Amino acid sequence: MVWIGVRNYSKTDSLSDYILGGRKLNSWVTAMSAQASDMSGWLLIGLPGTAYVIYSGTQEAIWTAIGLWLGTYLNWLFVAKRLRKYTYISKNSITLPDFFENRFRDVRHILRVVSGVFIVIFFLVYTASQFAAGGKLFNTIFEINYTTGLIIGAAIILIYTALGGFNAVCITDTIMGITMFIALMVVPIVAVVRMGGTDELSIRLAALTPEELGFIPKINGHINVMLLASCLGWGLGYFGQPHILARFMGIESPNEIKQSRRIAMVWVSITLVAAICVGVIGKAMLPNLADGETVYMSIINGMFHPVISGLLMTAILAAIMSTASSQLLVSAASVSRDIYATIFKKDIDGPQIVWASRFTVAIISVVAILLALNPNSSVFDLVSCAWGGFGAAFGPLILFALFWKRMTLPAAIAGMIAGGVTDLIWYNMSGGIFDIYEIIPGFVVSTVVIIVVSLCTKVSKEIVDEFDTVKEDEF
Repeated sequence: MVWIGVRNYSKTDSLSDYILGGRKLNSWVTAMSAQASDMSGWLLIGLPGTAYVIYSGTQEAIWTAIGLWLGTYLNWLFVAKRLRKYTYISKNSITLPDFFENRFRDVRHILRVVSGVFIVIFFLVYTASQFAAGGKLFNTIFEINYTTGLIIGAAIILIYTALGGFNAVCITDTIMGITMFIALMVVPIVAVVRMGGTDELSIRLAALTPEELGFIPKINGHINVMLLASCLGWGLGYFGQPHILARFMGIESPNEIKQSRRIAMVWVSITLVAAICVGVIGKAMLPNLADGETVYMSIINGMFHPVISGLLMTAILAAIMSTASSQLLVSAASVSRDIYATIFKKDIDGPQIVWASRFTVAIISVVAILLALNPNSSVFDLVSCAWGGFGAAFGPLILFALFWKRMTLPAAIAGMIAGGVTDLIWYNMSGGIFDIYEIIPGFVVSTVVIIVVSLCTKVSKEIVDEFDTVKEDEF
């Protein structure tokens, strides 16, 4: 991975090359990079860890996976192609804040700076979740101190991301996506065979809980609507994830999106099912783990020859690295391009801004390490916080920007702030209605604010004319 970063170092002379790779991704790399950076260490640690809590946790994992599957499909179907075309037409925007500013003709740069701030805040939490996963990985495998493992993983990611930029990140993502796919196919199948087949698995699971593992979650005999909504709400997050949307912007041709979508959906369908199976099968094999989020690693440690075990363990590191590097890159773009260059009026085309981006990657890595220092950090909870924040702040903004010509600049600013702030407030509340996943109220509030403010303000003819040039294609 580091070698790939070094190899791509000479190809990052401009900020466009460093942040978006010159829009030269093919359909395979786009699909694999988008999904690998999407799922993160959460796929092999957080999701199996949730499924490990038989009955309530398993149901939560299943419905979360359904929400993610739907969100992935709809994002590829409706957003990907149009975003690629619109960002190119709108002054060849290379970051989301770039696009927002150009789309709404924000000459005061308010939208760019505010969106950049939100990206940095939420990606600090998101990157911290990946570093925490790395710390757990090294602690479980080598029995070294959690903090030491945290720093080792972060250092590797920092080096190749800072050196190679977007191209290095996407190439490594593709390798990592393949690694994750193979590992998740192998581990649950071998585990069931080792236990004696599906009948033995059923017997062990039945002994763990008196309740049948029903498909629909219930509480006091009634459907648990709040849990269902919260799980499915994860799908809303896709429309606002900068590190995923950047892949759509970087593909060489909009016409390759359809092929990418097919590849991505096969990958995500199989890996989500396999990850849940790992958690459930792991509970049957190892029912007394102190930390359910180590179930994938614990199964491998007790079942395979050390050489095979080592190879399968790299899937977790691959998942961590693919997402963290993507997040660091987007964060670097926001700080250097959207905040630093805007406030200090620096040239965005010279090597100075590229070095500012590399320096930003280092600074954000250090802060994320500090956030992840607690060895009891839950990867699932950290990802949930950041995912919800992006979905609420950027999701409605992206959808309305792409599909509603009547949307205005004041509405974009107000909607983004309203969604992001609502999400943060909701996240820090508990009990009753506040137990619903914060992305849902944040998304709803942002949507309402965008519609109301747009209808109360005027949109310029220039914006409408540009919108009309991005013709609708059949999906």
